[in-house]
Amino acid sequence: MDRFEDMRCFVQVADQGSVTRAAEALGIAPSAVSRRLKDLELRLGVQLMARTTRRMSLTEAGQIFCERARRILADVDEAESEVSDTSRMLAGQLRIAAPLTFGVAHLTPIITEFVSMHPELAVDVDMSDRIVDLVGEGFDLAVRIGSLRDSTLVARKICDVRVAVAAAPSFLDKHGRPTRPEDMRDWPALAYVGSERPDIWRFRRPDGGEGSVQLPVRMRANNGTVLLSAAAAGLGVVIQPSFILCEAVRSGQLETVLTDHAWPEIAIFAVYPQTRHLSAKARTFIDFLRARIGSRPSWEAMIDA
Repeated sequence: MDRFEDMRCFVQVADQGSVTRAAEALGIAPSAVSRRLKDLELRLGVQLMARTTRRMSLTEAGQIFCERARRILADVDEAESEVSDTSRMLAGQLRIAAPLTFGVAHLTPIITEFVSMHPELAVDVDMSDRIVDLVGEGFDLAVRIGSLRDSTLVARKICDVRVAVAAAPSFLDKHGRPTRPEDMRDWPALAYVGSERPDIWRFRRPDGGEGSVQLPVRMRANNGTVLLSAAAAGLGVVIQPSFILCEAVRSGQLETVLTDHAWPEIAIFAVYPQTRHLSAKARTFIDFLRARIGSRPSWEAMIDA
């Protein structure tokens, strides 16, 4: 009888909601998972899982035991990792999820350098703008940008990111260069659909006063590169993170405006499930990412007018 393995099986069933999916995650037969779960309930004398035809869910006793089991397993994994990490190279597979535009433009060279430094490590990268299920899809970590809505994730901030307003020089030559946000009230906006109100842009004036301006939305997209291209074509004004704007501003395709105003900042985070021990390879990558990007990323300076 291995109590730790019983706990691991139980926690996997709780996470997956199914004996079959838990068995797949653990790489063992479903019958073995069912047997361990049954033995665990018999030993404890309580029912841990409520079973239905479609899904298994935790009972009240199961919720209490699951929370303690997660902490115990995490402590055991951490103890083993601390002892073994000092005597071996990073190896195995590291699965990372990242947003598409940021990933292609800024994360790719960092990942490439990291992989070249660790020849025994295989990295699997998923770059897309969808929010992946880290546990269900087996990711070690994800890079996310903005505000974090999933309270079940542990987050480490990589850096803050400025947001700026920009338009094509030809657009500004035609419409004028604003001296206050209200000057843009009738300008066509190129808006990101992930925003709660993509037509309302909030700001803080140089004197500290806060306000907002509502713009008519001409085009919406769920990808910053699409909006960047539309702005460069003179279709309207865009509000985007500095890491998206930087190259277009540097090349002269876009020009930032109202840089003396502060627009809502966002941040870049590395996130991972609190139910999973952070492996040495994931921890090392996060530290490497923070070091390479730094507290003041190079792309920030490019957007200043």
